[in-house]
Amino acid sequence: TKTTSDGRLDRDTFTRLYRENVEGIQRYLARRVGDPFLAADLMAEVFLAAIESATHFDAKRGTPRAWLFGIAKNVVAAEARRNQRDQDVVRRISGRALVNDCDLARMHERIDAVRLSDTLDRALDRLTPAEREIFELVAFDELSVAEAARVAKIRPTAARVRLHRARTRLKGELANTPPIATTIRELS
Repeated sequence: TKTTSDGRLDRDTFTRLYRENVEGIQRYLARRVGDPFLAADLMAEVFLAAIESATHFDAKRGTPRAWLFGIAKNVVAAEARRNQRDQDVVRRISGRALVNDCDLARMHERIDAVRLSDTLDRALDRLTPAEREIFELVAFDELSVAEAARVAKIRPTAARVRLHRARTRLKGELANTPPIATTIRELS
């Protein structure tokens, strides 16, 4: 192997190195990628990288053949990373392709509903148990105030007072949450 006085490959040596190793590099790449067209593309990348880094070759660190195969290994690894990124992108895009506008709108509604439900649950937790019971019987179970009073075993007047307190507290708690605030107003 001819090198320049500083241990780097000279042009003639590089040309000979290419001729002696092109088939070996082709086989190496073909075994690792399985696609002959991709292997050809990667082989061009290997030798382009070798040309670009020929001035950095150091004969003290190994043979030119080993150096070339090291470059090939790096090119294959870079291709694998590129391929993985491409597959990730395709997977994300294909998942989105299956979602039409109606599906997307329903998903947004569900996400908003869960968020609002959590907010409402936290606000309901701040009510007294008696206020919450009456509020839930009227608002969620759709009982009249008189029916809710019978279930809670209290007078209808007491049920109306508890419902009023519950609604007032909830309005205060949910004042900054427009969709829930609208719902609470509708329940009033």
